[in-house]
Amino acid sequence: MTVDEVASWIDGTVSGDGTLVLSGATSLDDAGQGDLTFVDGKKNAPKWAGCPAAAAIVSHGFPDDTRPLIRVAEPLAAFLKLLLKLRGDRSAPLGIDPRAIVHPTAVVGPNSSVGPFAMIGEGSVVGANAVLHAGAIVGRYCTLGDDVTMYHHAVIYDDCRLGHRVTLHAGAVIGADGFGYKMVNGKHERIPQLGTVILEDDVEIGANSAIDRGTIGPTRIGAGTKIDNLAMIGHNCNIGRHNIIIAQVGIAGSCSTGDYVILGGQVGVADHIHIGTKTMIAAQSGVISDVPESVRYSGTPAIPIREFFRSVSGASKVRDLARKVKRLERHLKLDDGEAS
Repeated sequence: MTVDEVASWIDGTVSGDGTLVLSGATSLDDAGQGDLTFVDGKKNAPKWAGCPAAAAIVSHGFPDDTRPLIRVAEPLAAFLKLLLKLRGDRSAPLGIDPRAIVHPTAVVGPNSSVGPFAMIGEGSVVGANAVLHAGAIVGRYCTLGDDVTMYHHAVIYDDCRLGHRVTLHAGAVIGADGFGYKMVNGKHERIPQLGTVILEDDVEIGANSAIDRGTIGPTRIGAGTKIDNLAMIGHNCNIGRHNIIIAQVGIAGSCSTGDYVILGGQVGVADHIHIGTKTMIAAQSGVISDVPESVRYSGTPAIPIREFFRSVSGASKVRDLARKVKRLERHLKLDDGEAS
């Protein structure tokens, strides 16, 4: 492919020799002679200067170079668009694989794909353009919207509802029983979990993450929320819209969040906690009380991030002071608080 051909695919403007033939497309760190790369931001300009790549996709304001440049508004977005085109169509074949199990009462929408050993239970409805990869399981009486994707061995328990354009990555489990028990005669007896899970439009659930069903009502994940791998959302939670929940976060039962909340990796949230809209919780924090809107918290227990940094700084000063006191005691030859 030539530089001009690539520019036509990504709506770019060429500076330099558009007839130059390119042999590949990769990142700045990996690009070699003949490759096309991209430069995202002026901070990467020095890396581009030392890169052997033949050409680059850059922003409109990027300085000219002796090598060809393709100018676009968003270099990273344009480069990803190019890679998708080069990658080709890898979508699953349409239709139901003969090795899949689809209950006679289930409905599968048009242009959908159900892979080998996938299963759709009694009374469930799968919308149009859905892709269920090998081993995906949809329980009984579930409803899946259009353009839903379930990767290998993702599981949806009975009675759950998914909106449009929901993605479940491999091993995700939606609707397992909430972790609810009561002590009866010295034994833990399970509290029946009779609710459901609702994933609204454009939700994405990472690999091996789990969303527990509610005890009576639903556990709800708001539209546009993205949950990373290995996260856990407990029963009866109500997660707001467009949240970002990063790997290994654990949210206990009956918690809620506002919209546009960000929880860093390994954040733990105690039960019955509310986290306000546009709040950010730093990685490895422990949240044990409600958090207001539009703040940044860190630490365990989580506190405003400025207070957290002051406390860390103060702890360091206390350690320095303790060392100074010990040196002073040795200098004065003090023993048990008295001069010898």
